[in-house]
Amino acid sequence: MKFRKFISFSTLFLLLIICNANAQAQCAMCKTSVESDLNNGGSIGNELNTGILYLMILPYIILMLGAYFFFKKQIDAKIKALRNKYFPRKQAN
Repeated sequence: MKFRKFISFSTLFLLLIICNANAQAQCAMCKTSVESDLNNGGSIGNELNTGILYLMILPYIILMLGAYFFFKKQIDAKIKALRNKYFPRKQAN
C-alpha cells in the first residue's frame, strides 16, 4: 500500500514538473492597466483584489479538510479519552 502511494505521488510530482507553464506572461500588463484604471477613477483594482482573495481561500479550505480527514482517527481517539476521563459512564448495579 505504501509503495502504491509512493508511485502515485511520484507520478503526480513528475507530471507537475513536466507540465510547467510560463505563469509570468501578463503580470506587467495587468499591473499597468489596473494602475491606469485606478488613476482614472475606476474600480477594477478593487474587484481584482477581491477576486484574488476568493482564489486564495480555496487552497486553505482544501488543506484544512485534508488535515481533518488525515488526523480524524487521532482527534476522535483523544476526544473519546478526554470524555471518558472527565465524564465517566455510570456503572449499572
